[in-house]
Amino acid sequence: MSSLPETVGVYGGGRMGAGIAHAFLVAGASVTVVENDDAAADAARDRVTTSLQRAEERGKLGGPLAEHLERLFVTTAAAELAGAGLVLEAVPEDPALKARVLAAVEAAAPDAVLATNTSSLSIDGLADGLAAPERFVGLHFFNPVPASDLVEIVVGTKTDGDLVTRAQGWVGALGKTAITVTDSPGFASSRLGVAIALEAMRMLEEGVASAADIDTAMTLGYRHPVGPLRTTDLVGLDVRLAIAEHLARELGPRFEPPQLLRDLVAAGKLGRKTGEGFYTW
Repeated sequence: MSSLPETVGVYGGGRMGAGIAHAFLVAGASVTVVENDDAAADAARDRVTTSLQRAEERGKLGGPLAEHLERLFVTTAAAELAGAGLVLEAVPEDPALKARVLAAVEAAAPDAVLATNTSSLSIDGLADGLAAPERFVGLHFFNPVPASDLVEIVVGTKTDGDLVTRAQGWVGALGKTAITVTDSPGFASSRLGVAIALEAMRMLEEGVASAADIDTAMTLGYRHPVGPLRTTDLVGLDVRLAIAEHLARELGPRFEPPQLLRDLVAAGKLGRKTGEGFYTW
């Protein structure tokens, strides 16, 4: 098992970024989280702190809360990533935004391994703007990160083979299981997950069954821990829509988003984060 870098950077302190920071802190690394402004930085610190507190309450922190928080640094300056051995970007699924962030990180930490938490965008496409694409890899974490056992390692055509081995070790050091996939639209997890979710939405749209009954068909019939519609509420309907649109462009009309999904997103019903999606939260 490969030991973790002493310092890990996370660019983006939203729900996913905070969860990734949590995972590395619990595993013993120091973590620097970068956000755009002071308000976002304060919110990111609060997310990570609250996540660690909840883990402590469940007896899953593995040490005093104060010791973990001592290794957490939150900043608005990408230059603070200079000493990191690994930096993960965890910003929204916008290719231009991710490309800008990765270029800024590479300039600030030229010796670091760079990783993206994208759930569907091309690793090779994101690597095009990097000076050292061989040090770039996809590390797709799942929400909620602290409780999820899986990390999908996505390998670009220029990703160094030794880096893949190191990444597999890092995932193991986090206490999670790695799957390794080549760069392809939607990878393995998003492609399968979105395909099931879109069909569930079409069934709901057609009046086949209620959202709860569709989900129960999968949880009890196929032993999925959470049904596809509830999972979409947890992930965010806007996130699922963006992924579906990307997959439709890359793989064809079978991934075309149902009108129901478009309507809910247009109405601001994005799932748990807004209080309503396919369910009321």
